[in-house]
Amino acid sequence: MATTDRQATTLALAHALSAAERGLAVIPLSRTKLPALRSPHRDDPDPAPCHGECGRFGHGVYDASTDPARIRELFAAAPWATGYGIACGLPPHHLIGVDLDTKSGTDSSAALRELALRHLFTIPPTVVVLTPSGGRHLWLTGPPEVVVPNSAGRLAPGIDIRGAGGYLVGPGSRTDHGVYSTAPGTSRIGPAPCPRALLRLLLPPPRTHHFTPPTAGGHGQGLVQFVLTAHEGQRNTRLFWAACRAYEDGIGPTLVGPLVEAALDTGLTEREARATIASAARMTGHRP
Repeated sequence: MATTDRQATTLALAHALSAAERGLAVIPLSRTKLPALRSPHRDDPDPAPCHGECGRFGHGVYDASTDPARIRELFAAAPWATGYGIACGLPPHHLIGVDLDTKSGTDSSAALRELALRHLFTIPPTVVVLTPSGGRHLWLTGPPEVVVPNSAGRLAPGIDIRGAGGYLVGPGSRTDHGVYSTAPGTSRIGPAPCPRALLRLLLPPPRTHHFTPPTAGGHGQGLVQFVLTAHEGQRNTRLFWAACRAYEDGIGPTLVGPLVEAALDTGLTEREARATIASAARMTGHRP
């Protein structure tokens, strides 16, 4: 390995360990911004889904850790790594990345400003990472009970979202196109909470064939059914979305009981369900 690559790996490990000290789970990345370690199941003729249960490295963001010993092991297994990725959606920060790209030929920053004006939110001072291509990554935090999915261009052209199961290239990483760096004045602040109105935009819309708009007489049976049809991995997200709509429609207090019962049927505990509904009430400006 060339001396410059060894230096880049050493620096990447140092930056990754520093990020881990702040509670950010990390993985080593190659110069292409992809996870540096290949899947141990790549040669299996019919690989079963594995998120690291096999105990080996090479499961992408599922390898992410804040444990310094494990991080050193990951980088030792990938001596060609020149960067690191920061896993989104994990505690304690539940990081959400807003990627303002420049490659699509659109003004993603202007698109975000337009969204902010239209939906009445302001991006608070937060961590901003500058990309080699001239783009920006805004770091925000989300509520622990809300699962924000990854998306590309769904919010607006040129705006990608990194949520649960995704990762952001960490500042200090070196890629084929240059080095990622923290914008001046943002390195000493932590990621700010995602504005409520923006968080609503990031949540997935309901499946129309499952959802029936609630009516006052039906006491929101469509919202209850929306929660009942949730699969594992989307139960909290659906419950949160349904509770937000219920409070916005003025039937939130009436629907708390039915929503809790529906959540229990999907496998959530009563404590989890009530905490999620209370968070939805606060987000929509109501008292839980």
